[in-house]
Amino acid sequence: MTDLVFAPPSDRKSAESGTQLTPRFDANGLVTAIVTDFASGKLLMVAHMNADALAKTIETGQSHFWSRSRQKLWLKGETSGTIQHVHEMRTDCDQDAIWLKVSVSGAGATCHTGMPSCFYRRIEATDGTFELIHDDIAPLFDSAEVYDNKS
Repeated sequence: MTDLVFAPPSDRKSAESGTQLTPRFDANGLVTAIVTDFASGKLLMVAHMNADALAKTIETGQSHFWSRSRQKLWLKGETSGTIQHVHEMRTDCDQDAIWLKVSVSGAGATCHTGMPSCFYRRIEATDGTFELIHDDIAPLFDSAEVYDNKS
């Protein structure tokens, strides 16, 4: 799919302090990707990247991920028009996670539900039970309309 190839880390020291990107993909060929808003720093989503998704993201400056449920590469926002434009990419110390700082085009929603972030509910414990409490924000688009009732 792409000409960009990632070498495996040669050793722990070079992965932690070297200058070469050597992602440590898991047994399924994936690394975790954390996505935040470039301007506000707000957490938008967590997804997974395989080597092709990582390479496409680097090459295009737009977020690409591997869909574990659909088993295919996808450009985030391709259907909804809410493309993520990457301003900065980072990796953690052992290179098994990628952090993308993005701006989102279109309606500005990141979540397939139309919400700005996939993290629009908080978990609250009350009297030994747990409840999900929604943030007081409305979706930025109608997901049923955008995804043709397939979301």
